[in-house]
Amino acid sequence: MASEGDNRAAFTIQAGYCRAMDAPVTTRIAEVLATALDRDGATGRAVLDWPKEPIADALALRLIGGLHALHRTGADAALSRVFSGETTDAGAVAAALKAVMVRYDAALLPWLDGPPQTNEAGRSAGLMTGLLQLCARYGPRVELLEIGSSAGLNLLIDCYRFDLGGVAAGPADAAVTIRPEWRGVVPPAVPVEIVGVRGVDIAPVDVTDPAQAARLEAYVWIDNVERQERLARTIALVRAHGVTLEAGDAADWIEARLAEPQEAGVTRVLMHSVVWQYIPADRRDRIRVAMDAAGARATADRPLGWVMMEPNRDLHRHEVRVRGWPGERPMELVALTHAHGAWVEGLPAPFETRDYVMRRGAYEGA
Repeated sequence: MASEGDNRAAFTIQAGYCRAMDAPVTTRIAEVLATALDRDGATGRAVLDWPKEPIADALALRLIGGLHALHRTGADAALSRVFSGETTDAGAVAAALKAVMVRYDAALLPWLDGPPQTNEAGRSAGLMTGLLQLCARYGPRVELLEIGSSAGLNLLIDCYRFDLGGVAAGPADAAVTIRPEWRGVVPPAVPVEIVGVRGVDIAPVDVTDPAQAARLEAYVWIDNVERQERLARTIALVRAHGVTLEAGDAADWIEARLAEPQEAGVTRVLMHSVVWQYIPADRRDRIRVAMDAAGARATADRPLGWVMMEPNRDLHRHEVRVRGWPGERPMELVALTHAHGAWVEGLPAPFETRDYVMRRGAYEGA
């Protein structure tokens, strides 16, 4: 059970992630909250008395998201000066935050009720890097099954244009181009034909609802102007084209999808990014068992793949890992990436071969 000290420390840890990702305003807010939080309002008390694991629960980002949303409404001038970077003195920042948390207590408290929805289209760069490895192995045609889809922005992976170190994928006339800074070895320059994309989330975000879209936007840090602009474009794409996104349990959904008939000549691929920590351990085990069983049934004509982009908290980076069936090759680490896809580093073969290990207290800075 977490203590008040643990809960305050979560904000300091979050500040470290924000600093590493060049987000000075959000860094300052997290640092100040670590000491400025008090029990004058229900929100402050709920944060300080948080009973579960505060880092795994992204406690700091829940509160910062609520404060950012309040700033975006223009409700409090002092708060907006903090988020704009105009107010930088720690004492002045603390005074503004403490006052806001009392004045807008009722508005902020619900932001603690659920984890941040940090759906980020830039993460598709890491997922596409993994998909290219599978397409080099099994052929171009893939059917994608995503768990933890949030608002479904990565379900539009077939609509984006990718430039991955000069390796192109996706439609040339796409409305959104994803071009991360590329480091290291480029992925295989092979064709990709995505024949279907479906997703599931325990609590999908419907960005056709302005209120839900605004909530998603509030979780993008104020410092990340490029992400904010990309989010606006991808929300417009979802509204224009729609996505196949269901509400449900990830393990139930994957078991059902893997039991469905598979088209010949198509690789069925499970993909996910920054979601594994949110899935209960028993559900993660069921997904592993279901994938192993489906992998045992896979054939050269109906292959199976798994592409994940999940965080390595020890090294403050994210890892793209790939596994495919049929074949005896275990999960392979093919690339490293920034949490939001700002850069991708392709790794040389032979790849590290071990399954992804989720460490205690895992949470990247959204």
